Amino acid sequence: MEFGLTEEQLMIQKAARDFAQNDLKPGVIDRDSHKKHPTEQLKMMGELGFMGMLVSADYGGTEMGTLAYTLAMEEISKVDNSCSVCMSVQNSLVCAGIQAYASEALKQKYLPKLASGEMIGAFCLSEPEAGSDATSQRTTAEDKGDHYIINGTKNWITNGKHAGVYIVIAQTNPELKHRGINAILVDADAEGVTTGELEDKLGIRSSDTCSVMFQDVKVPKTNRIGDEGFGFKFAMKVLSGGRIGIASQALGIAGGAYELADKYAKERKAFGKPIGEHQAIGFKLAEMATQIEAAKLLVYRAAWLKDNGMPYDQAAAMAKLYASDIAQTITNEAIQVHGGYGYVKEYHVERLMRDAKITQIYEGTSEIQKLVISRNIRKGNLYLPVGEV
Repeated sequence: MEFGLTEEQLMIQKAARDFAQNDLKPGVIDRDSHKKHPTEQLKMMGELGFMGMLVSADYGGTEMGTLAYTLAMEEISKVDNSCSVCMSVQNSLVCAGIQAYASEALKQKYLPKLASGEMIGAFCLSEPEAGSDATSQRTTAEDKGDHYIINGTKNWITNGKHAGVYIVIAQTNPELKHRGINAILVDADAEGVTTGELEDKLGIRSSDTCSVMFQDVKVPKTNRIGDEGFGFKFAMKVLSGGRIGIASQALGIAGGAYELADKYAKERKAFGKPIGEHQAIGFKLAEMATQIEAAKLLVYRAAWLKDNGMPYDQAAAMAKLYASDIAQTITNEAIQVHGGYGYVKEYHVERLMRDAKITQIYEGTSEIQKLVISRNIRKGNLYLPVGEV
């Protein structure tokens, strides 16, 4: 069994780490405190190829694969999760969804701008009354022959205010329930599209999250992704890939907190020696390191399965479930290692703890991940060894 990374993957990992440490870290506390959107930082990420890592070179992407994308997400998430969540939505949900299921015309129109970071995309699924239960869509896309008229409100939309295009999940045939749902690309400047106020969030504060409202928005039928009624299945398919992105984010948060705690434990002295040499702190670091390695294996394996065209839904759910849980645990312990210093913004770990919580909620709550896993178990789809399909 080979656990090594390729030379190309190692280069991507280093490039992402250098960018995060040198270009993201200097202003991350200020952006978080004042909810400043990382516009310039996202532009730089586009120039470096991080916004189109899963996009074919035919459409201007870097075509690096899921594992390479996971490595980049991990390094950026060690520092700035407002940037990494934008990167995750752009890659896992928007670009991947368009490339896999949209018409050639839509690919040509949107992917080059999205892959370069010139345009930011958003995925509009959640509603005031439809969160985990994605079948309960109240946003409608009324069929008018050659176009749809969209009405409704979407909640908790990452990139909501800065997006140039939205993937909107809407109900066209209510009598068909989830089989009557469509996925439709809507330009942000279309007449009738408005956005709400920015949410005042616990974490990922410089990422723009808001409601997006659609009032009598006319969209050509050619903007539909896939066949009529494919929308719900489309959402479930891209969300499964998106869970690898958020698992990578959670892994990065945990890794970033651990690295800060380890560094502090080597520098801070108490009772005549570095606190890391005291068993109480040394054992904390040992447990943190072990949990990170376990999460890393789950996350990398899910990415590997996806890259190799193998079933990965259950692996992605397990990776997100475990990585998000240990992100919460490890960021809390990192603050404890820092003592009083961990409670102030200057030392970064309090921000990572605040950022960690959302990884247990978006792209499917931890409870939804358990539901996905348990359903697979009931169907007899046990967690297969590497190499089996």
